[in-house]
Amino acid sequence: MSMFTRKMRMLTAVVMESDKDNVVKALLEKGVMEFVHIGSLPAEKMAKLSEHSSAVPKATLTDMRVRIESLLKEGGIKLPELDSSSLDKLPPLDMETYRRTLDKLSLSLQSVRDSQKNINQDINAIDEIIRYASEKKNDYLDLRVGVNTHGTSEDLLQRLKQIGGVFLFSSKPYISLTLRRDSARVTDVMDKFGWTESTDSDAQKSALAEAIGEAKAETESYKIELDKLSKDVRERVRKASSELIAIWTNVRVHELCEHVESYFSYTRNTSLFSGWVPAEYSDDITALLTSVTAGRCIIEWTDADEMPREEVPVEMTSPKLLKPFERMVNNYSTPEYGSINPTPFTAIAYLAMFALMFADVGQGFILLLVGLLGSWIYKKNPTKKDGIISRYLCSLLIYLGPASMIGGLLFGSCFGFEVPALWFPFDRVVEGEPVQGLIQSIYDILGITIKFGIVIIYLGLILNWINLVRKKRIFELVFDKYGVIGGLLYGLGIWFAWGYVASGYKSFPSSPFFAPLLIACLAAFIIKGPIGAVINAKHGKKEGIGRIVIDTIMDFIVEVLEIFSGLLSNTLSFMRVAGLGIAHASLMSAFYQIAEMPGNIVVQVLIMIFGNVLVIVLEGLSAGIQSLRLNYYEFFTKYFTGHGMAFEPVGLKSRTTVD
Repeated sequence: MSMFTRKMRMLTAVVMESDKDNVVKALLEKGVMEFVHIGSLPAEKMAKLSEHSSAVPKATLTDMRVRIESLLKEGGIKLPELDSSSLDKLPPLDMETYRRTLDKLSLSLQSVRDSQKNINQDINAIDEIIRYASEKKNDYLDLRVGVNTHGTSEDLLQRLKQIGGVFLFSSKPYISLTLRRDSARVTDVMDKFGWTESTDSDAQKSALAEAIGEAKAETESYKIELDKLSKDVRERVRKASSELIAIWTNVRVHELCEHVESYFSYTRNTSLFSGWVPAEYSDDITALLTSVTAGRCIIEWTDADEMPREEVPVEMTSPKLLKPFERMVNNYSTPEYGSINPTPFTAIAYLAMFALMFADVGQGFILLLVGLLGSWIYKKNPTKKDGIISRYLCSLLIYLGPASMIGGLLFGSCFGFEVPALWFPFDRVVEGEPVQGLIQSIYDILGITIKFGIVIIYLGLILNWINLVRKKRIFELVFDKYGVIGGLLYGLGIWFAWGYVASGYKSFPSSPFFAPLLIACLAAFIIKGPIGAVINAKHGKKEGIGRIVIDTIMDFIVEVLEIFSGLLSNTLSFMRVAGLGIAHASLMSAFYQIAEMPGNIVVQVLIMIFGNVLVIVLEGLSAGIQSLRLNYYEFFTKYFTGHGMAFEPVGLKSRTTVD
């Protein structure tokens, strides 16, 4: 794992037109290159180049692939993994034959799909009736009990079923239960069959319950029928699966080839292409192109340092164990090329915050079990849709569970019960009981989280300084609010506040170094404006004296306020870590006291089980969200520059959709 984003190099190559297909296949098999359009040549040379033209447009191939994937998904068939054998003997495309095959299969499935659609509509209508009945909203229902005097009951039943509802015509009097909005249509049909309402009061009273019972029975039978139809669809698709997979493989590989070739430019006899490659693969790519073209190629490499930083794609080289936290970083933004890889720092900070907020050995073990079980279920059923507990959440819980268990061991808590603590008994401190050691009150716990916040904020500042050094932005490194002077001012503020608190809020600390350092830092922010103006003037951006003076004064006021008020609020924000930890301990203590009230061991166990489940869901969710918030807003804002573009190489194992 690298502490910085992966180093990149840009490849620009010229190959013979006759070698183009072999080059495309070789690069796809390697799968380490993100292609870009040629744009560095002079305009007069670019005008002589022609773009790639295709017999089958990529959009057509994509539509065909998506159609096949939809059929395979209906059949519960997993897409195959492409490998080098998919490129060895690549058959030509026969789109017309493929369309006929898919049309034939789709046509055979159409009748089943129509049946599924009709049944779903019937289920929705019946479910609506059941819901209104369960909610006592009888004004939305139209219940009729009676018999017909004209025509047959079978004909009447068929006409009523076209409207939708629940009908019991097995014995007299008949029962009809429909929605009130359809009453006019029901009346028209019944009038034609001479419907006469029953005068049997007992039948009228029991009619609704009988109709609802019939509705529930019909719903169950419909679901069984749907299950049979779904099995029929899966069976039909599976019978054609080998042919579908063969077509999908050919279409997918051609689609990838078309995607790569769309970045190529051409002369009469040559092809030109360019793209980004991780620096460690540059020698491999050079050897690969030389081998494939038998030396008939021109290869030029450009280091990322020679290109604008914002144009270089970014890839973080985090180990597989840290992938859940890498996704957490990417959800925020993609870091700038050449900057610190935030993943390991995010993992440490997030887990430490969660452990402090949700410290319980037993509850952490439950989180671990849920994560392992969920990951196993998703792995066993790769086509299963993500539920409330998604794949990502399962992978995250595998880390959060042990973090919570470690916190529980440090603070002596297991399912809300006190156990020997390795550090101090958190629950006893919260309840105000006397304890031995340095931590004796809630204020001491708050002090721990504030110290923790100071460490996190300073870590962010140091990472920012490293990024600025790598980008050679020395001016920002020195004068920025999150630069060295800003960090020094923050340190002075911490020292001053800590001394004031240590004196029992009675006196301010004094030291011979404080005033000179404070004045020096403030003076540095004053001269920041003139120095910046001189630097800008050297780059042709001259400003008037008055503008420089006004900007200097305004920037000084704003930045000093941001350093003291902003960093102070960021530091105090970490008190939420203690707050949630205290809330977690207090809630479990409350459930423990409630469980003691009944005096029945069975009731006590049930109350504690309910309490632990509630705390795991609510407190676990709160701790996870607050840990994420502290990382994003108190930690990332100090050093994270999210201006990067994610590195997306094209290969046989690329994501399904290619833009």
